[in-house]
Amino acid sequence: MTEALFLNGPRDARVAPFNLREGKPGEVLIEVAAVGICGSDLHYYKDGGIGGAVVRRPFVPGHEFGGYLCDDVAALGLTRGALVAVDPNIACGHCDWCREGYSNLCPNVEFFGAPPFDGAMTSRIWVPTSQLVKLPPALTPLDAVMLEPLGVAMHAVDLAKPRLLESAAVLGAGPIGLLILQVLRVAGAGEICVVEPQAHRREMAMRLGAAAVGQSLAEVLDRSDGKGFSLVVEATNNPLGFRDAARAARIGGRVVLVGIPDGDTYTLPAAEARRRGLKIKFSRRMVDAYPRAIELVASGRVDVASIVTHRIDLAAAPALFRALADSESGLGKVLIYPNGQ
Repeated sequence: MTEALFLNGPRDARVAPFNLREGKPGEVLIEVAAVGICGSDLHYYKDGGIGGAVVRRPFVPGHEFGGYLCDDVAALGLTRGALVAVDPNIACGHCDWCREGYSNLCPNVEFFGAPPFDGAMTSRIWVPTSQLVKLPPALTPLDAVMLEPLGVAMHAVDLAKPRLLESAAVLGAGPIGLLILQVLRVAGAGEICVVEPQAHRREMAMRLGAAAVGQSLAEVLDRSDGKGFSLVVEATNNPLGFRDAARAARIGGRVVLVGIPDGDTYTLPAAEARRRGLKIKFSRRMVDAYPRAIELVASGRVDVASIVTHRIDLAAAPALFRALADSESGLGKVLIYPNGQ
């Protein structure tokens, strides 16, 4: 019997024995090389759910992961022992939304690590071969994990449609915010200002190319001559994130909301957005991002490794969930290595 990290309810994360189920036709067993702790995992931990995805029984989180094949997958030209990434979004493929290209919004989705579907914070997991992502030989388990959050950042930037040399603001310099910062730069944005309350994350943003950082919005608004930014991407967990994004935007500006607010509720004075005539988009997960994500990582145009601050074993995971939920200083992206490094 193996072990897994279970979320049992709000602020209740424990490592316990895990009974690996039998595989199904079309699946392959993977030995998990590494799995990331995502902001959505923290919402399941802190709030006991996100919207209708509620932790009703002990479940195993973890949707950002890569691992080693325990068998050949001849149809994909993959052999046992190959390192692969996994697309966690198992969309139905036949609903109206999937047919229209919104597989990330499929109402029938089965998503690894979102209740009630167990994820990869364990040593082995069965995965449909349709979800396997073949990787270049140079990519590492860390890279395999980071392709999923990078895809989330890319989808947000796709929705943002940055114009060449356009100035922008990014609210939040957690892992997703730092990836959005880098992808905006690759996409041709100009000066990018980042707002982040934690000092070590502001330092990370500066190292990754931010033109200016501030602990509060007021500290960076002068970079826009006080008029606000034409593009704002919000990537915080703050219920006031929507409000702050509206305040950061100039009249006629564009706002993309990526973060999930604590408590699953925004607080927004309507006039903040209405009087600016803002164009607002909500971003969820990603669509067909893996080929481009692999290219960005393999070419070095996006640095995913510098965002990772902690690499831990499974036994240390409950303590890191608590530390991340409490916004302890010094934490960036945390990766779990269930089978050791």
